[in-house]
Amino acid sequence: MSLGATLKRVRKQQDRSQKDVATGICAQSMLSAIENDRYTPNAKLLVALCRRLAISLDEISLATDFAISRDDDLNTRMQALCNQHRYQELRDFLSAPETIAAVTTAQQTQAYYYYLGVAQLHVDAKLDDAKQNLQFAMTMTEERTPTMLTRLAMASLATVQAKQGLRHSATQLSDQALAAIEQAPYEENSNIIFYLAALTAYFLQNATLATQRLLTGIAYITAHNSHYMLANSYRLLAEIADRAGRENEATDARQKQQFLTDLFHEQVPKKF
Repeated sequence: MSLGATLKRVRKQQDRSQKDVATGICAQSMLSAIENDRYTPNAKLLVALCRRLAISLDEISLATDFAISRDDDLNTRMQALCNQHRYQELRDFLSAPETIAAVTTAQQTQAYYYYLGVAQLHVDAKLDDAKQNLQFAMTMTEERTPTMLTRLAMASLATVQAKQGLRHSATQLSDQALAAIEQAPYEENSNIIFYLAALTAYFLQNATLATQRLLTGIAYITAHNSHYMLANSYRLLAEIADRAGRENEATDARQKQQFLTDLFHEQVPKKF
């Protein structure tokens, strides 16, 4: 759920008006813009609103999922299908006229094409439609610097191009997705970028680069006290070591992956 939707949901659960929540913090119109994802509050304003609504900052996740509409039910449905890896249902849901009609803003449109591209990547025999929609998601932004969603679209498109053997463009996109990411404000979805960059190198049969990106990603993830994508990263490390005949490394990586999977229930692929 988006930041705005989270604040709106909690406010309504407490049966409070926008005016009541905004008084002494910001204008009611600004709170309305925040709740409708038209304005992103700075840290001071966000903390004040969270305190007013008794929301723990741990409950606020800006990067877990991206809204495709202002309809919370549609967003929840989309997120559930994606998180449960039900990609055929996700593609059908995103293709439904009522879903398409609910997508109104530029940010929602970018998220829509990203999720549609991801769904098509998993279920379509041909990659052309997935490639086109991820391209839309990558370019459909009004921001000058890459947003997290733009980086995700770049990294995902890089894996598609790598699977098609387009070495130069895949490498270039992967590098763009990673550019200055460690200097950008941390979002947990950043963890995915390192994994996808490694997967791109793996598809291009560059085991050395894939391993380097995985190790960098693991260090990045742990430095931010996160566990998200660690199990997947060790799973890919084990696969690379297996292919290279390095049994001890493969066993060590697989043991770490299994431990993390058991602990955090993170799904890992059986094959790549």
